[in-house]
Amino acid sequence: MAFSFNFDIPLQTEEETNDKEKKDDNSKDVHLKCSESSETVPTKMKNAIEHEPLLDPLSHIENWVPETITIGALPPLLFLNESVFEKTAPEREDSEEILAKTLTQNSDLITGVYEGGLKIWECTYDLLEYIDDEGETFAGKRVLDLGCGAGLLGILALKRGASKVDFQDYNSTVIEQLTVPNVFLNCEEDDETEEKNGSPPSKRKALNSSQKLLERCGFFSGDWNSFLTLMQNKTSLPKYDIIFTSETIYNTDYYSSLHSVFCGLLAEDGFVYLATKSHYFGVGGGLHLFEKFVEQNNVFLIKYLKDVEQGLKRHVVSLTFKK
Repeated sequence: MAFSFNFDIPLQTEEETNDKEKKDDNSKDVHLKCSESSETVPTKMKNAIEHEPLLDPLSHIENWVPETITIGALPPLLFLNESVFEKTAPEREDSEEILAKTLTQNSDLITGVYEGGLKIWECTYDLLEYIDDEGETFAGKRVLDLGCGAGLLGILALKRGASKVDFQDYNSTVIEQLTVPNVFLNCEEDDETEEKNGSPPSKRKALNSSQKLLERCGFFSGDWNSFLTLMQNKTSLPKYDIIFTSETIYNTDYYSSLHSVFCGLLAEDGFVYLATKSHYFGVGGGLHLFEKFVEQNNVFLIKYLKDVEQGLKRHVVSLTFKK
């Protein structure tokens, strides 16, 4: 059966009233369980902020080299080369100094300082391959790319018609220096394709395209607890049809905050798609520990979607609210 992100709600009939009342009761139970499971939340590490990108962020980036990921029938995804970031670290704006610290400590992960967002990890490719294998539709959907890093999953949703995509990463440097440029890089590629098909190039057209893109995107940095609070303080609390997250359960200390984000921001009929390793050596987390945590909280149902046996065992799973 083809994989689909459609969650269309049929028109309600009188005969379905009792079912709806039961569903409303279940929804209340879910929110109560979410509230109970969120009582113990780690202290904030980095306050969340919303970023307001420039209309033309690529013009302010020097020495960048784009690469292309092509997976099956998915549209090509462009991203800035990680090694160039390392070589040009002293030239880049980085108030967090994560570029210098990662080079000095020769580490892709410095807990509470840098959470690996400049690197594209293996499980992101696993999730992209799963989407390609099963087929997908994003039209009209609200999507959150949580722990986005390069933002490839959210960018794919944008290119396939999502109505709104929010990108979140722990580090502001990652959002400003990598995620935002990647989003615009892919948008620029789409514009060039339109020009080749006969649409005349125009600076005003490019700016209008960028403005429309920004209206469909949001960019956030900070820890998950602060991010959830920031979103809950918005006039209209966003609820996402889809939450993508990859390689984010390596540290058991973060499970409570991550679970709280799922509880607070996932739509009632929404899906979390999580790509992860079975175990993260040297850090302590992994799928089996996270699955145990989820089962103890009794809010979500986990379903295994894809297993990768090559190298360290990896998985793609979904989480949905228990009914």
